Amino acid sequence: MKELAPWFALKSVPGIGNLFFKRLIDHFTSPDRVFQASDEELSKVEGMTARLVSAIMSHKHHKLADQFRKELDAVAERGYHIVTLSDPAYPPFLLEIPDPPPFLYVHGNLGHSTRSIAVVGSRNATRYGISTATHLGKDLASLNIMVVSGMAKGIDTAAHDGALMGKGRTIAVMGSGLERIYPAENRKLFHKIAENGAVISEFHLNAAPESHHFPIRNRIISGITLGTVIIEAGRKSGALITARCALEQGREVFAVPGNIHSFKSVGTHNLIKEGAKLLVNVQDIVDELPHILRPHMANPQLDRNEILKKLPPLTPDEETVFNSLGPYPVHIDDLGRKLSMDPGKLAGILLQLELKGVVQQEPGKLFLIDVQDMI
Repeated sequence: MKELAPWFALKSVPGIGNLFFKRLIDHFTSPDRVFQASDEELSKVEGMTARLVSAIMSHKHHKLADQFRKELDAVAERGYHIVTLSDPAYPPFLLEIPDPPPFLYVHGNLGHSTRSIAVVGSRNATRYGISTATHLGKDLASLNIMVVSGMAKGIDTAAHDGALMGKGRTIAVMGSGLERIYPAENRKLFHKIAENGAVISEFHLNAAPESHHFPIRNRIISGITLGTVIIEAGRKSGALITARCALEQGREVFAVPGNIHSFKSVGTHNLIKEGAKLLVNVQDIVDELPHILRPHMANPQLDRNEILKKLPPLTPDEETVFNSLGPYPVHIDDLGRKLSMDPGKLAGILLQLELKGVVQQEPGKLFLIDVQDMI
């Protein structure tokens, strides 16, 4: 941990924010070299002012060593670790944003996957929003795509839960320190995520969940991922900040439509009007980002044919209904309209498909097939 002290020291220099920190590391490769540099060498860094040069040259970082050591000792004692900008474990996409955190506190294992999607939305989500986020998290996990969110109440928690249900990896980005779990009722989720991914924060261990921390952490949620999905965002939702960060970072933005009469989806619908990709199911993400698709899923029709070979014999009507379902839940009424089929007849066919173990029914007369369990 001793080698991390210079990273803490450079971050503590007045006026050196994340943007300048990265420029300094890009130029000098390490904080030690920054502190060893002459004022002339420091002046060559883009945007460097005489005031910042003076602040670095006069910074008594050695006097703060004890303070840094206490924090680093606490990190080690609690089983956490720290990854810096120069660490191979640092999330690669995060290095591409202009102001990445100089270092991250990590509980768990970040892994090396770049196949990740953020799912965020309202803390006060509706039943529809929770169900949608849970299913999307599970569907992403089934495609071996990591789910990233903020571990907040509502949509965030549902997305993490869905990923865990799908036996996938997930990352939570906190707006507080790792020793200040927020919300407190997510303590169990905090540890579950660490066992199946990681919980990360750029804030010191005991940093409180202050309101201004959350917009700051949102750039990390979007920055780690290929794209961000917004589910149920009001007109002034914090999730819209994440969407804006994603756009500024050159990432994709997806939005799930909600009830047109609900104020909880006003922000989401505005995103769609402004050009966000409308998302109905996980296939919409796959279609937009085909390079994250698993090779054996590249030909959905081939997969469906392989599935049919493994199923018990189906009648022509059963096969018609089966072919109209996918890994995302569909309401029986929507299915009936799609197939132009009598509701009573359709209900009977779905019941037979359930008994054969082909179709799953979820609360609210929603039906789906779990492709990953069949192939």
